Amino acid sequence: MNKIVFITGATAGFGKATAEKFAANKFDLIITGRRENLLRQLAAELEKKFGIEVLPLIFDVRDRAAATSIISNIPGRWKQVDILVNNAGLALGRDYFDDASIDDWDIMLDTNVKGLLYVSRAVLPFMTARNKGHIINLGSVAARDIYEKGNVYCASKAAVDAISKSMRTDLLRHRIKVTAIHPGAADTEFSLVRFKGDEKTAQKIYEGYQPLTAEDVADVIYYTTTLPAHVCINDLVLTCTAQADAFYTYKG
Repeated sequence: MNKIVFITGATAGFGKATAEKFAANKFDLIITGRRENLLRQLAAELEKKFGIEVLPLIFDVRDRAAATSIISNIPGRWKQVDILVNNAGLALGRDYFDDASIDDWDIMLDTNVKGLLYVSRAVLPFMTARNKGHIINLGSVAARDIYEKGNVYCASKAAVDAISKSMRTDLLRHRIKVTAIHPGAADTEFSLVRFKGDEKTAQKIYEGYQPLTAEDVADVIYYTTTLPAHVCINDLVLTCTAQADAFYTYKG
């Protein structure tokens, strides 16, 4: 029987690329997202192309009741989750602290932090019952380097970093691995969402250098799950060659 990977935010970006990577390597998938048409379309494509099974779950990770209820009631065979990839997340706005939208702050914290917590708590009983599992939390270089106008987005990813460390410690007794992966600049929907559909501003972020792709990050996520059972990559920061950290990028 194929192993099962559970991926949140699978309709685009890192989540979609990660789903494709695991499907190509014969994992069955549980994928979640808010955009039902895209999620069901992806599920059908992956099943047809790779001959695996996919269970799409349509809900918003910010909705604690929905996340808890839907996950706890998945069919029995699907509860054998081997890997959880907490990918769902976003940035909204890039404004000075005193100018920023509080609504944007709420959405980022509810998605990036609370959504990760809700899904993890709902999935963990499946792992603790078997004393095995691997949780991958998607952070950001913004967790390590706080930059101008990053304020609450940076804070939300710093929280992901802290939560990952806490998980790793608390779940030792269950032999569950926890890996925090912190990507740098990547050309996905990220900037388009951050700048609320302003394509011109979003594209300027990536001018003058070659950023990461979603597939680059998916390859790294997959790699961390291929190591021997006694080996865990705890924290991993990856950037494109042109980027040193959240501050320094060479554009030329």
